[in-house]
Amino acid sequence: MAAPSTASSPALRSSSVTASPVAEVEARHVAHVLDERLGERGDGTALRHLVGGQWQDISWRELAAKVRDLSSALVEAGVAEGDRVAILAANRPEWTMADLAILRVRGVSVPIHATSSSSQVAFILKDSGARVVFVDAGEPASKVVAALGAGVPLDRVIVFGGGALPEGAAFADFEGTLARGRAAAREDEVAARLSRATPDDLLTLLYTSGTTGEPKGVMLPHSAFTVTCTYHDLRLPPIGPDDVSLCFLPLSHIFERAWTFYILYRGAVTAYCEDPKKVSEVLPQVRPTLMCAVPRLYEKAYTKIQERVRSSSAPKRALFRWAIGAGHAVSLRRRAGEAVPQLLALRHALADRLVLAKIRAAFGGRPRLFPCAGAPLAPEIEEFFHSVGVFVCQGYGLTETTATVTCHDPSRFHVGTVGSPLPGVEVRISEEGEVLVKGRTVMKGYWNRPEETAAVLRDGWLRTGDAGEICEDGTLKITDRIKDLIKTAGGRYVAPQHVETTIGADPLVEQVAVIGEGRSYVTALVVPAFEALEKWARAAGISFSGRDDLVRNERVLDLLKRTIEERTKDLAPWEKVRKFSLLTKEFSVEGGSMTPTQKVRRRAAAELYRDRIEEMYTGD
Repeated sequence: MAAPSTASSPALRSSSVTASPVAEVEARHVAHVLDERLGERGDGTALRHLVGGQWQDISWRELAAKVRDLSSALVEAGVAEGDRVAILAANRPEWTMADLAILRVRGVSVPIHATSSSSQVAFILKDSGARVVFVDAGEPASKVVAALGAGVPLDRVIVFGGGALPEGAAFADFEGTLARGRAAAREDEVAARLSRATPDDLLTLLYTSGTTGEPKGVMLPHSAFTVTCTYHDLRLPPIGPDDVSLCFLPLSHIFERAWTFYILYRGAVTAYCEDPKKVSEVLPQVRPTLMCAVPRLYEKAYTKIQERVRSSSAPKRALFRWAIGAGHAVSLRRRAGEAVPQLLALRHALADRLVLAKIRAAFGGRPRLFPCAGAPLAPEIEEFFHSVGVFVCQGYGLTETTATVTCHDPSRFHVGTVGSPLPGVEVRISEEGEVLVKGRTVMKGYWNRPEETAAVLRDGWLRTGDAGEICEDGTLKITDRIKDLIKTAGGRYVAPQHVETTIGADPLVEQVAVIGEGRSYVTALVVPAFEALEKWARAAGISFSGRDDLVRNERVLDLLKRTIEERTKDLAPWEKVRKFSLLTKEFSVEGGSMTPTQKVRRRAAAELYRDRIEEMYTGD
């Protein structure tokens, strides 16, 4: 059980605008910056990855050589300045090598989520006009084969991972491509291109998830990435060669992509986790000091910890509560900029040795800065990890803003917010309650979509589509996606993310999707935390043959009903969940009901479980 939060939410400010001015910073071409850094760092470790079950290092010198060879290979393959080159692969060193080589030849990289469907892959390749693709062997390569079969023109498909290549003259293996680039020695041409490179060059087209229509290619220039690196330097604690960043969120997403550029810029080590489902196994091996993550990771970890505590002996539960209380007290003082009294420091040292350090060990044992974004994180879960000594640095951003708009100031912050704007970024709340953003990190627009660009970019201000509030201390609170706001039949508005976060913080709940648009009341699709629920059922003497049997049990339904009622007791009457349906399968990326960054696609979930939803409203 987490210590109760004593940090009150900051009050809303009377002004609707906040800005953080900063002296003008230099915008540069990413390839110029990274070429300098790669040349400076020699034999120090740049990248780390698993090979045959063993972690292997790639030095900065090796990375620079492979990027040079790959750059020559792209020139030899006919990639011209401004050409789009796609990357369809899981996180791996070759992904970064390909990305950097594309930038060095003044190409434009087009990342594609490895979990994308064949039709999505074909659409992005066709829409972007990419003629060269880097792709993982196996299923991703088969999606490219399908795109070729559908008439998408491609000149070269470079396959990571070895093994047999798909049939066709367009296909080439990665190692062979490196060798051809080394033999071609086109570095003079690359150097000539770099001499013409400017910060305004387009760096990437990042396609949005397309939950409400066809994906849109977000145009981000080199300047957006180099400027945001400087802004992060002004906000975050120093990062350097002794730091290790675990890269497990998709590199095809702006959050991990921008962060990985920052890690390369700072000279820290990037360790790749190819399968996000194995992150809990990888954490103790890599022992990262830095890691981007989404709330889902912390929600699942919190649930497991709370369940272990719940099933332990009374003395152990008491020790746990005492230790978390000590950690919480220290956390509050530190983020308020206050000294920790000696007696509290001694209590905390003992609590750390007995309990807190053991929890941190699951995260590798040395967490220093763990940025978190993508969805709301329940305040009690955030407080818990701060108490343990895991600094979950909450932030907010979009693909259209080169990731970070706001984040916690490590020296002083409020739980329940997403922090204050980065230096150089301006945030305003419109009369309609929408978050507006202005600054040098905002996109150029949507690829070949001038009307849609004009709809969201007005007088330099980006309309984010998110509803938010600015607090007295200048921090930002995000309430929900404006398009996701539910309007009930009674005309009341409900922010579903807030309700989902409130319910999802309970250890018995794994996932929640709130439903209620145009309905007389709010309902929810709920995936229980089955490990915890099954333990409870056995202890209660409930016999069951499987999950289907368990979710139909009246005592289980009553337990979840009481849990939801208790969790939502402080919500407004129209926000409370009147009925719910228990699901036996988790929402998933593969099933189309979850984004690659672990956010529930509410509309997709509603369509998938349409019959369940109708049952909850039958007779009303």
